Amino acid sequence: MLDSVNEIFEGAAAKYLSAVDADPARSNQHEIGGLPSVGFKNFLGTPGKSDGYPFPALMAYLTDEEDTELCQDTVTWYDARWKNPKRSPEYRLYYKSNPVTELIQPTDFFLVAKKHDGSLLLLFTPAGSSVEFQLRHLFGLSDVDQDFTSASMPSQTLILPIKMLLEELGVSAFDEREVQNDLDMLMERFPEKFPKTAEFSAVARELTDFDCITDPDAALIGWMEREEALFRAYERHIVSERLQSGFGAAGDDVDEFIAFSLSVQNRRKSRVGHAFENHLGFIFQQNRLPFEKGGGARVTENKAKPDFLFPEFGAYHDPQYPRERIFLLGAKTTCKDRWRQVLSEGDLLERKYLATLEAGISSSQTDEMVAKNLQLVIPTAIHGSFAKAQRNWLFSMADFIHTVKQAL
Repeated sequence: MLDSVNEIFEGAAAKYLSAVDADPARSNQHEIGGLPSVGFKNFLGTPGKSDGYPFPALMAYLTDEEDTELCQDTVTWYDARWKNPKRSPEYRLYYKSNPVTELIQPTDFFLVAKKHDGSLLLLFTPAGSSVEFQLRHLFGLSDVDQDFTSASMPSQTLILPIKMLLEELGVSAFDEREVQNDLDMLMERFPEKFPKTAEFSAVARELTDFDCITDPDAALIGWMEREEALFRAYERHIVSERLQSGFGAAGDDVDEFIAFSLSVQNRRKSRVGHAFENHLGFIFQQNRLPFEKGGGARVTENKAKPDFLFPEFGAYHDPQYPRERIFLLGAKTTCKDRWRQVLSEGDLLERKYLATLEAGISSSQTDEMVAKNLQLVIPTAIHGSFAKAQRNWLFSMADFIHTVKQAL
């Protein structure tokens, strides 16, 4: 199990970009200075006189609304004063134009991290976004301004949503060695193709020992963790075999390779949401909560299909049934801007609920949720990524189950 950020990264630092950092018109080159002031030079070394040190880098621009923009590139650590040996060195990090750096703006939050494999991770996100708060929680960053702040690199175990964020960035955060003994079993059960998500979820529960009645929060996180690790180990095996066999009759069909790659990406995106719903449904069943999932004839206004409705859709459409005894729960592993969809799924209900695994949602978003009477339901282990004032408002899974039981 990966216990902390230190197992992946040597160190990190962050700042808000200035105009000189982000705007080529304000600087002779694309470059960011100030890293030696927080000791980051210890990770990058002393560059050569003329060409500097090149570092392979994964760069990403992340927002709360849009898909992540990713690219692999090379950045250069160099001394801008190498031609003037009598002057003290001025070390800067030079970056090239690419799809990520073309998006950056002054005031954006910027984080640079050095991995143990020698590569760098450069992340950019609008200031005040939920992504910023998640990254600050991950690396242990408190006060950040236009001068670099060194990360404290906390030693606590990485929580599930942070691992999922890192995986989205191409950083391996699940230790597949933990499930290596289970891989043979998976291949025996599902030798030819990926099983349905419900089957995979059931295997994850079978291989773990959690009591979802006594502690539904720990059970949900534990099952999701296990399923993610199992899925990635199984996927790596299947994809590796497919790559070795080649594509098309000659083994080099580009179109077939692209189609295969897209199918892998689409499966990753859709599967985790279904897994989340599978485990939630199982928890509700074990806790004897009557519910129905949206779909088919089970709809509310405008044919909306809520993820979970308690106790049933018949009660919702019965004008005599007390509204305070009906609960609508949306389920989204990450909120981004999609949480507003839940607001339109049950017009008859004043208050709605949303279960999510997203960590460190910004105060501006949770303030809007409070104003819209949407209650977040988040496993207890993730609460620590939120500000103290936010934590007083959050529901755990146990809180939600207790509330529904009391009403029904």
